[in-house]
Amino acid sequence: MPGSSYGEQFKITTFGESHGEAVGVIVDGVTPGVELDEAYIQVQMDRRKPGQSSVTTPRKEYDEIHILSGMFEGKTTGTPLFIVLYNKDMRPEAYSDIKNAFRPGHADFTYLEKYGIRDHRGSGRASGRETAGRVAAGAVARKLLERRGVSIVAYTKAIGGIECETFDESIIEKNPVRACDPVAAEKMVKKVEHLASIGDSCGGIVECRIRGVKPGLGEPVFDKLDAELAKAMLSIGAVKGIEFGKGFEAANMLGSEHNDQMTKDGYVTNNAGGIIGGISNGAEIVFRIAVKPTSSISVAQQTMNIFGEEQTIETHGRHDPSICPRVVPVVEAMACIVLEDMYKRQAALHA
Repeated sequence: MPGSSYGEQFKITTFGESHGEAVGVIVDGVTPGVELDEAYIQVQMDRRKPGQSSVTTPRKEYDEIHILSGMFEGKTTGTPLFIVLYNKDMRPEAYSDIKNAFRPGHADFTYLEKYGIRDHRGSGRASGRETAGRVAAGAVARKLLERRGVSIVAYTKAIGGIECETFDESIIEKNPVRACDPVAAEKMVKKVEHLASIGDSCGGIVECRIRGVKPGLGEPVFDKLDAELAKAMLSIGAVKGIEFGKGFEAANMLGSEHNDQMTKDGYVTNNAGGIIGGISNGAEIVFRIAVKPTSSISVAQQTMNIFGEEQTIETHGRHDPSICPRVVPVVEAMACIVLEDMYKRQAALHA
């Protein structure tokens, strides 16, 4: 399956299926001699793993990582890192009743049309479980970015029409929806729990802020920094849109309003979201992604089966009523991967 890899100088390839034996990632282009251990990566895995709260899937996967190559005596060797997570709580039988039906919102139909075969067990590669490998690779990239003074934080900005009105970074990891506003977080939890109780789901918005990126990162034409970040974010299965800085709001602004004016101390505003002409300008990089509602719901829906017959379908199982809380660490991971790749491309340019 082409398309399971991302990056040029820092390259990742994910593998595995939702209800297969394992998922994981191969990471190539890792700087040698960097101190790294499984515990550091595990911190990020624990943020993404299922079964965290009442607003996530009850599937119990501990997502314990195993590094099989690319390390020696606690340091990276520069050779490919092979990271694997063995699946423990697989229940493929949960999909037996609907294995011949196309679930609305899922990639069942499109995968079958493309390959002539599909894994009906929890969507196979189209499952959100594929992102476990991304988060592991992102943790490696995060470690390398820390040496460059770069930090990345993402959080839930809105769920089910409820939007954060304040920003407090310290509470993001202290509430189950990973919101930046404690008052909004309580309302979000109630909304998601209610939807879960009636078998439905909702989408939301996740915002990401990247600090410490030096000016000059990114290629000026087809590999713009914002274009690479957009590709990375849109490669996450649940993401349907992205905007940088003022984003779509810019369409209703005047040039005199949107332009980020400069002084000797830097930019006065950050309407561009830290990227101009596809290249970082030294300001905080800010973008938001639109996350669709979880496709797997137990509400009855109209569909078609592989025999061309119309039928009604209900998807019962262990699914997130909202993907936003668990997509937050995935967004951070993909941002880390893009930035480390771009830094390495920049270094190659001046080598």
